[in-house]
Amino acid sequence: MGQSTVNINFRMDADLKINMEKACRELGLTPTAAFTMFAAKVAREKRIPFEVAVDPFYSEQNMARLRKSIAQMESTGGTIHEVDERD
Repeated sequence: MGQSTVNINFRMDADLKINMEKACRELGLTPTAAFTMFAAKVAREKRIPFEVAVDPFYSEQNMARLRKSIAQMESTGGTIHEVDERD
């Protein structure tokens, strides 16, 4: 029995697609080959093969710092100031 293939369709930003295609060409790959390599590695290792992390801007610690800074600014009539990162 032969190996069958399927089509997978998904959307991405147009500029991202163009830049990915360019990078693939420079590597001597097609986007299909690159995505297939990615899928094979995920299937084999049962993990995303690179670090996936939340943007630290949205961390609870930073959100608390921003809330404190906003409260200070509002209580002083809108004066702009720096917030000490050690707070």
